[in-house]
Amino acid sequence: MELFEKQVSSKQIFDGKVVKLFVDQVELPDGSLAIREIVRHPGAVCVVPVDNDGNVVMIRQFRYPFGKVLLEIPAGKLEPNEDPLEAVKRELEEESGAVAGRIEHIGELYTTVAIFDEKIQIYLATDLTFVNAHPDQGEFLEVERIPLDTLVQMVMDGEIQDAKTQIAILKAHRILEGRR
Repeated sequence: MELFEKQVSSKQIFDGKVVKLFVDQVELPDGSLAIREIVRHPGAVCVVPVDNDGNVVMIRQFRYPFGKVLLEIPAGKLEPNEDPLEAVKRELEEESGAVAGRIEHIGELYTTVAIFDEKIQIYLATDLTFVNAHPDQGEFLEVERIPLDTLVQMVMDGEIQDAKTQIAILKAHRILEGRR
């Protein structure tokens, strides 16, 4: 059976600072029609910055939708036509004050596949040096360093709820373990 859905019509109903909301009518594989609500997002980057001692530079930030502070890796949205590698360098320095001697792309993830088209590029940063962090206006962060092995256990114990952080930490750990 063909699983593809064909767009019949699309209407933008919200145009926000970060996201746009569309209501699309689609034709399903059996020929019937359905409605899909799609949140369009410009995409984002995230990075696991690992220092020479095996610690990851982590960010604590209040996340309004959940009403609590979450522990996350540095991340941020892409600006229009921005190269993801340049975005990850920018976000890493802005949020954590880290500058990487080596940055490698280790994958990508789709955040919420049923309604969002957001795609996050995942990076691993090593050979770190540090300068002063300079978060965006209105961005309040706490930076700390936590051993990578500890973070893996925190993911497994459910102490880290952020999906991009969970995935990136586990991928980075696997990659770095393979190099030992």
